[in-house]
Amino acid sequence: MALLKIARLGNPILRQNACSVDLENLRGEPAAELHQFIDDLIETMHHEGGVGIAAPQVGKSIQIVIAEYLGSDRYPDQDDIPLTVLINPVITKWGGSTQSFWEGCLSLTDLRGLVTRPDEVTVEAFDRNGEPVKIEAQGFYAIVLQHEIDHLQGKVFLDRMTDLTQLSYGEEFETYWLEDDKQPVEI
Repeated sequence: MALLKIARLGNPILRQNACSVDLENLRGEPAAELHQFIDDLIETMHHEGGVGIAAPQVGKSIQIVIAEYLGSDRYPDQDDIPLTVLINPVITKWGGSTQSFWEGCLSLTDLRGLVTRPDEVTVEAFDRNGEPVKIEAQGFYAIVLQHEIDHLQGKVFLDRMTDLTQLSYGEEFETYWLEDDKQPVEI
């Protein structure tokens, strides 16, 4: 496996609509290369300390997102997210109420912003074997999925902020904004 270079804000790939993955590429000869890329994407997310990553964030404009969170001191109040590999994901339903989270992003190093999103989503996609999957996510999992799927549409969390006065660098966030009961979401 290999660590992939993270594309930072300003790289045009982060503002493009990602291309759909041809599901035939998950079988036969092209499958080995695509599966290796997925493994590299997972390793890169783990290495960078993220809970999600999208293919455009490593310079590949295709519709693949990864999410995983297995408890830590970083987000002690959040539920675990099983390793999730989604190909060509589409949010088919938004629901519930909305929640505001302080989001961060591997492509926007050291920035945090308060973003309000629906706290329930239904996502339809394909797994790494090309099998259809449907995920009904709530809370933290729903926020992470929305954040990552935004990357496939050329959006970053800044585009979802309604008040840019609630944008902060990490150290200033921890000094002035962090509340004991509201942990940042660095996706």
